[in-house]
Amino acid sequence: MHVPLSSGYWKMYSIVIQLGAILVLPIYFRGHIAKLFSTFPEGEKRDCSYLTHPLSLVMIAFVVTAAPAFLLTKIIGKNLESLYVMGGALLIGGIVMWIVDAMKAPWEKAGPGAAGTPIHTWTMDEIHGGQSLWIGACQILSAVFPGTSRSMSTIAAGQLVGMSRAAALEFSFFLSIPTMAVATLYTLLKSLTGKDGNPIGVAEMTSHEWVILAIGFVVSFIVAYGAVAWFMGWVRKRGFVPFAIYRIVLGVAVLAWAAGMIGR
Repeated sequence: MHVPLSSGYWKMYSIVIQLGAILVLPIYFRGHIAKLFSTFPEGEKRDCSYLTHPLSLVMIAFVVTAAPAFLLTKIIGKNLESLYVMGGALLIGGIVMWIVDAMKAPWEKAGPGAAGTPIHTWTMDEIHGGQSLWIGACQILSAVFPGTSRSMSTIAAGQLVGMSRAAALEFSFFLSIPTMAVATLYTLLKSLTGKDGNPIGVAEMTSHEWVILAIGFVVSFIVAYGAVAWFMGWVRKRGFVPFAIYRIVLGVAVLAWAAGMIGR
């Protein structure tokens, strides 16, 4: 695209196209979101309060993540370019994902009501405060250690505290809306105001750069929508093992490349 990767424009481009992917979630889940807002704060079963409603629990998990992540900004910055951190996080995260999903797989097949099942939260609307706090805390790992994956850390965390695949996945997606939106807009604002080492300079953008930005935004939205729709259907039936294997293989490859064993 004839854009220098060291330019402020490229940094802005990599941020803005994420907004296209983030926009997918409120559109894809618009029906569920509308239901949650219409039943706030009592809940659909009239058993919730301002603090225990699913929307409130999403925001509580977000706050649990946001404050420490903001304070750890310097550590996060140091890790962003470390191939050893990325490769290690991919590898360890893949192993954790595989083990957790394999432990829960028999109970997923048995379904609700099975004797002795460790899964007691089958839908996102049944989540409770302790689960929300735990998932928010685990989401911090994805901010501090790139390669951990925000989705992996929150989904595995949910499964560990008794959530089904579908419930953990849906809560993870809901949590990503404020998390990714705020993180992306904050980074974009810093760049626009020149408060980092590589300000954007939007006023100097050419028509070619505007076209590239628009195409990137639209393509990001389309691909993300297809990915979310396919992922939701796949996981409900088959689980996370294929993605765990992908992470393990990629993690080993990244570590080997960082050590100079391949590709150099």
